[in-house]
Amino acid sequence: MEAFPKLDPRSFLLLCACALPALALSFPFSPVDNYLLNCGSSVDAVVDNRAFLGDAPGSGGSRVLASTRTISLNDASPALGTPQIYHTARAFARPSKYVFEVRDRGTHMVRLHFRRFDSSRVELGDVRFHVLVDGYVVLSNFSGESGSRPVIKEYLIWVDAEKLVLTFVPAGRSKFGFVNAIEVISAPKDLILETAQLVDGGKLVNFNGLNQQALEVSYRVSVGGPKVTPFNDSLWRTWVPDDAYLKSTYGSERVLFGGRIKYQEGGASREVGPDNMYNSARVIKSTNATVPNVNMTWVFPVTGDYKYLVRLHFCDIASISLELLYFNVYVNGFLVSKDFDLSRVANEVLAAPFYADFIVEGDNLGILSVSIGPSNYSFAHAIDGILNGVEIMKLNNSMGSLDGEVCGGFILKSWPRGNMGVVVPLVAVICLLLSISVVMRWRTTGVSQTVAWTKLPTDMTELSLKQARQQFR
Repeated sequence: MEAFPKLDPRSFLLLCACALPALALSFPFSPVDNYLLNCGSSVDAVVDNRAFLGDAPGSGGSRVLASTRTISLNDASPALGTPQIYHTARAFARPSKYVFEVRDRGTHMVRLHFRRFDSSRVELGDVRFHVLVDGYVVLSNFSGESGSRPVIKEYLIWVDAEKLVLTFVPAGRSKFGFVNAIEVISAPKDLILETAQLVDGGKLVNFNGLNQQALEVSYRVSVGGPKVTPFNDSLWRTWVPDDAYLKSTYGSERVLFGGRIKYQEGGASREVGPDNMYNSARVIKSTNATVPNVNMTWVFPVTGDYKYLVRLHFCDIASISLELLYFNVYVNGFLVSKDFDLSRVANEVLAAPFYADFIVEGDNLGILSVSIGPSNYSFAHAIDGILNGVEIMKLNNSMGSLDGEVCGGFILKSWPRGNMGVVVPLVAVICLLLSISVVMRWRTTGVSQTVAWTKLPTDMTELSLKQARQQFR
């Protein structure tokens, strides 16, 4: 019997060192902070092999519910096939908080699950509330959106403290807030980087501090492929097909890939984008000696007056060889990458994923567009454009809000007046004081005077975000 050759210890160490990066890239993500709550329930619920703990007193998740005067709701007749987390809900008749201990400071994913159902304890017409996450206003005057389908709101929040506070504030004394399930998960460090490229007219400049902004996920799209469910994503995300956003299918083809996605250090990780997103794409393909004169364009409705992070995912799963794929990339009609060479940025490896981040202003028309088209370096008889995925995330405005022009401190101060109980009471008080001042002057001078009224300034000083956060600790 032939003996195995002896391996030199130095060769063995070198082999281990070479294997470590591959092992790190394939090792499953395990978040340090991982809170999953089945709200309004005393029992746990399993969804996509994940255990959501009940938040009722005595349950595993009860320690994070910091408010006692809340209401547990049960759906007496849940729809067939609806996950168990949507069979119950926790309702709030007054400002109420969940407080999560944070062990891993940095970006955290916060997902809020909502599904309205009939209840004898709360009238659906009375549901209207605000939601604050660590002082950021993420939902304002939210009604839970009618309909039987669940609504999931997802946010990426920078946490540089020992606690993350989630606050539900009814919009008035006669209104209620509610939530069916909550996820608070510490994100991988490479999910949101510090710097992106700001599209400033026709030029690109650095946008620093991106990872410390609050972000709301507006769209997460798998281009050319089927829906990707949380079960098939290491961060439990959902990626929807791109059909509803593609302006025209003319000139584009779907491509599906059955091989291995080759994640590389320095490129996109599996947490940035899953295999099931990168193994599909839409391409522009030259079938003869002419490069097609066509762009692929996707259009997304957005809210104006906000900046947006546009993340584009690329993975060359269609070319037969390296150095054959060159194309142009446009965001909101601006050329953001000319003669983009995917082979170069992917370290000369096919099927190696790469992503690019751009910051843009929301269009006044309420749309945001992404286009891919051939460049002057594109080849005939080759692939002349590719896109695998798109993510669009809203950035918080100067008020620390992702939904409206009112900061978190004012929302708390407005309770229990609710509704528009921020601006209207302020205006009323100012008007009252001015009226009293005029009457007093009349009495002291005995002369009728004309008072010049001016518009109230729109940039009235409000509580700073830092002050607002301190109220939640």
